Amino acid sequence: MRKIYKAIAGAIATVAITASAASAIDITGAGSSFVFPILSKWASTYKGVAGDGLNYQSIGSGGGIAQIKAKTVTFGATDKPLTSKELAAAGLTQFPVVIGGIVPVVNVPGVAPGQLTLDGATIAAIFQGKVTRWDDAAIKKINPSVNLPSKAIAVVHRSDGSGTTYQFSTYLSRISADWKNNVGADTAIDWPVGIGAKGNEGVAGNVAQVSGSIGYVEYAYAKQNHLSYVKMVNKAGQTVEPTVETFKAAAASADWANAAKNDFFVLFLDQPGQTAWPITATTFVLVYKQPGDQAATAASLKFFKWSFEKGGPAALALDYVPLPENAVQAIEASWKNIQGSGM
Repeated sequence: MRKIYKAIAGAIATVAITASAASAIDITGAGSSFVFPILSKWASTYKGVAGDGLNYQSIGSGGGIAQIKAKTVTFGATDKPLTSKELAAAGLTQFPVVIGGIVPVVNVPGVAPGQLTLDGATIAAIFQGKVTRWDDAAIKKINPSVNLPSKAIAVVHRSDGSGTTYQFSTYLSRISADWKNNVGADTAIDWPVGIGAKGNEGVAGNVAQVSGSIGYVEYAYAKQNHLSYVKMVNKAGQTVEPTVETFKAAAASADWANAAKNDFFVLFLDQPGQTAWPITATTFVLVYKQPGDQAATAASLKFFKWSFEKGGPAALALDYVPLPENAVQAIEASWKNIQGSGM
């Protein structure tokens, strides 16, 4: 366990893929840790295909937005979409790249992955500090057959500006009026209780180390680090597990043609499908419409075009959902508005 913690907690995760060809272009990106596992995989494969290198820093969505606005990276990545007004003010455009699930993860003695079920109202109460022990009546009511210990709950949340936090807190705001009125939703919020950790990596590391803890991470982090994920009760009242199929179900109703008209501002939270995972999200890439380095921006778009066309199997292997063809078509059509894109 100590080796896992050292590998994932407390440090900024970075993938550096450098190109060997003299004509290769250096692409730089920063932001969302939600998307880091699949970007890392895509970048590693793409280097051998195109020769272009990608250096991506997993520093959180807030950092990604700040870095692209400071013009220090080719693209930023955020799990919180920007509004049309925000994009226009900064001269940016955005598009989604892949769909994934945010899952509660726990470290409760005797509780195996998928054994515990929680609903949104109970999760909100836990993260507000109103449910403080694992054998609380609210948790036992949903899990009558689970042997829950009389142990204090240790809440772990993000300490950095986080799109994962935005999606998680927005979901809780939709489920709980108390959460909406007293905590709210944003990339950084005033957490009522708990300890903060940086990135999905840091939350995963703390949950792995702290007995009695609960946190929230993108599902790939739960699987890669062998954390006990929680099943959830969705909008339809059904108990569902985090899987590619339940993430797909949550995104199935997306109207991509209209989403394109609204700068792809789309959320997949608390969708009504019988098998929909309640906290499904996507990561958005931010680039300038009139980039200072047109060659690097064009190279980044070619990388994402390749990822859309060839990166599906790798995404599925990491339990992400590739975007559907109609979404990809709408995204690539929007690139024509980017100066020097070559699209």
